[in-house]
Amino acid sequence: MAPEYWDRAIAQRLLDATMDLFAAWQTRHAGLFTFAQSAKHVGLYQKYGFWPRFLTAVMSSPVRPDPGRPGPVRLSAVDEAARPGVMAAVRELTDAVYPGLDVSREIESVRSQGLGDTVLVDDGAGLQGVAVCHVGAGTEAGSGACYIKFGAVRPGPDAERLFGLLIDACHALAAERGARTLVAGANAGRDRAWRVLADRGFRCDRQGVTMHRPNEPGYSTSDSFVIDDWR
Repeated sequence: MAPEYWDRAIAQRLLDATMDLFAAWQTRHAGLFTFAQSAKHVGLYQKYGFWPRFLTAVMSSPVRPDPGRPGPVRLSAVDEAARPGVMAAVRELTDAVYPGLDVSREIESVRSQGLGDTVLVDDGAGLQGVAVCHVGAGTEAGSGACYIKFGAVRPGPDAERLFGLLIDACHALAAERGARTLVAGANAGRDRAWRVLADRGFRCDRQGVTMHRPNEPGYSTSDSFVIDDWR
């Protein structure tokens, strides 16, 4: 049989297994990233209850070293005794972005496997931003790059300013680690965050579409200053 048939059959088996996991985990909102131009991909995922909602751009910017910029606050530099409190603050922040959103496992994976680091923004009034970053060869970033796997700031009237501080902190981490490029995902549903990235020199390298199950925006709203791309 044609390879295309086998690819589709494998995808269906994987999706069946994934749906079983979502049911076991009682997942309220699930999503994925796929090729926006592929009717076959979109149609297959629609059969499983996913619906295309938002164009998502994978963007990049040259790393901008700035000797005057303070170094980032990195989770790896936090004292072991203080780490549980920091992780609790991260969970509180992401839950404020979207109830139930928790990136603790992603943070622990990056830490335990040495894939990069987690950047923290604290303005003296508590944790205001977090970004989980892969850096360099052997990670999702690839050689010479720093990839923001997930980033978010606390919702509220000051979110846009805090988002700028988070991007600056990621640039500082990338520069410290010798990366030449900073990569970030911009979701069109988060139009204000997209504009901040574009205004700071990020340009689209490729794009796809995020599909949601159920057909709801989740945290992809204009007031959400979040970086991710669901690849």
